[in-house]
Amino acid sequence: MSNKINRLLLTGAAGGLGKVLRPRMSAMANSVRVSDVAELGAAAACEELVRCDLGDYDGMLALLDGVDSVVHLGGMSTDGPFEPILNANIRGVYNLYEGARIQGVKRILFASSNHVVGFHKQSDRLDATAAMRPDGNYGVSKAFGESLSSFYFDRFGIETVCMRIGSSFPKPIDHRMLSTWLSYDDLTELIRCALFAPSVGHTIVYAASDNQPAWWDNRYAGRLGWTPKDTSEPFRAEIEATVPRLDPTDPAVLYQGGQFVKLGPFPAN
Repeated sequence: MSNKINRLLLTGAAGGLGKVLRPRMSAMANSVRVSDVAELGAAAACEELVRCDLGDYDGMLALLDGVDSVVHLGGMSTDGPFEPILNANIRGVYNLYEGARIQGVKRILFASSNHVVGFHKQSDRLDATAAMRPDGNYGVSKAFGESLSSFYFDRFGIETVCMRIGSSFPKPIDHRMLSTWLSYDDLTELIRCALFAPSVGHTIVYAASDNQPAWWDNRYAGRLGWTPKDTSEPFRAEIEATVPRLDPTDPAVLYQGGQFVKLGPFPAN
């Protein structure tokens, strides 16, 4: 690929990570189409703003017109009742991939989640072949997205990097995040690598910085050429001194999904 993509679509641009990544995308593309269902503010010089509900098929089809690659952050980012997750994360990701097929989009970076494997134990070390064990409606929706993207690669040749994001915040804030934390700079570099690698096929990558203890093994994502540079270690002493440890028998300590394994059940309506 060239040094810059012609037109890149960033969905979920008004969300937490979207706001962080939005100004960084201009280094990777000549034109950045930014989208969200929420207000997007003013456009930067290289930006095109398009408000769109992921559950709107026709809107998504138009959103993908003329797009070369997609960084898909859009959707519900926490666990909760099924209906909102159905629209944004299940119907929405179907609309994304079917729209990409029709509009000729060649590559998608899908913001998946560690919650796809949340019911594996924290003592386990997982690679991309580990069985999906989602820890809630949100995790199930991301497992659906990974499966759908696999199908669209096998059947239609749309390449996808499924980024199983750990905990991407300015710094880790608890003991679990000492293993799951992903710095903004490491996430940005992962996106750059995933966009410009010559071939990615269908790749699952655990998106975490170089933390210890490490729960995840990225041996099968080597084609991306991504090596995280940051680590949670500089924050360890502060967390150890200020954050109380949970009971070791608490499911949030036993399982990789943390507190997500204890959420719900949620009302049907």
